[in-house]
Amino acid sequence: MDEELHERVRELIKAIPRGRVASYGDIAAMASAPTPRLVGRILSEDGHDLPWHRVLRANGTPAHGLARRQLELLRAEGVLADGEKVSMRKYRWHP
Repeated sequence: MDEELHERVRELIKAIPRGRVASYGDIAAMASAPTPRLVGRILSEDGHDLPWHRVLRANGTPAHGLARRQLELLRAEGVLADGEKVSMRKYRWHP
């Protein structure tokens, strides 16, 4: 993987402010990544020090297996979910 792209993705995720979220696709588009899946891969392999919980699927749902923790962290920042879905319209980050 291109190291510059990897770092762009990481920097964008770091830039998502508290109380806001972005989709994998949002980050991919801003970083000029070929696919949102690459953003997910970077988070899973090198995202332990990032605010990973602020990155959701395009429909506002959290990652499988991490949903409870992810929604808990978002709630602590003021991002409220309706069930297991966050309103992207309300909370999406627009840099």
